[in-house]
Amino acid sequence: MAEIGKYNTLEVIKERDFGVYLDAGDLGEILLPKRYCADDLSVGDHLRVFIYLDTDDYLIATTETPSAIIGEFAMLKVSEVNDTGAFLDWGLPKEVLLPYSEQKNRPVEVDKRYLVRLYLDKHTNRIVASTKIDKFLDKTPPNYKTGEEVQLVVANRTDLGQKVIVNHEHWGMIFRSDVLKTLYPGQKFKGYIKEVRADGKINVSMQKPGYGKVIDTTDKILEMMAEQEGFITVHDKSSPEIIFQHFGISKKAFKKAVGSLLKQDKITVESGGLRLKD
Repeated sequence: MAEIGKYNTLEVIKERDFGVYLDAGDLGEILLPKRYCADDLSVGDHLRVFIYLDTDDYLIATTETPSAIIGEFAMLKVSEVNDTGAFLDWGLPKEVLLPYSEQKNRPVEVDKRYLVRLYLDKHTNRIVASTKIDKFLDKTPPNYKTGEEVQLVVANRTDLGQKVIVNHEHWGMIFRSDVLKTLYPGQKFKGYIKEVRADGKINVSMQKPGYGKVIDTTDKILEMMAEQEGFITVHDKSSPEIIFQHFGISKKAFKKAVGSLLKQDKITVESGGLRLKD
């Protein structure tokens, strides 16, 4: 069944001069305007589209990609404020509404960016935004395993470290010692579960925990050396920033990987870098 505010793969059932109509099941026939139609698109074809309400409150499909879909968080810029609320730029022609009732603490301001969660208003079928982040998170018990890869959205910074949203469902924390580069609110990237505590709080890492991380890094080092004629200028004296830029890991993890390769007699340490042995 097709869903508003999400991506759907739908079949073309009618062609018109102004676009094509798609079969959206219980939602009926939905127009995909001509500007989104490929020249060779025809009846019977299937394509992936996003469904939302246009400015006249009719369901419409698009092949454009919004900054977020229903149930996700994103950092969006306020383009206008009026008596209804604020309107946010999310990459589609019709902007998304942030009602006053969904603005936390104080009204938002034009040209500023805010972390919001998108949801579907059940009464109007409109996609709306909220800055009241807490009410959408930690509704279900965290069921993660140590080392599991997760999607992270950066939230606010605290004295302990960086708060993040895990898989758009739970609060998580990257402790200061595990923050390997500068992070910005709304930034999205992959992370790894470090620990789910007895109280349900989630600790997250920016790199894979355990020995598996060493194995992955040794492969990356060998691959880079092969690409650069057997020698790289990154070594255990390089700065943590340079190491993270190349391998996405901490200096400590990099040194473990280099040690593993030395034990395997695959590399040698030279002045200014590492060399691959024949």
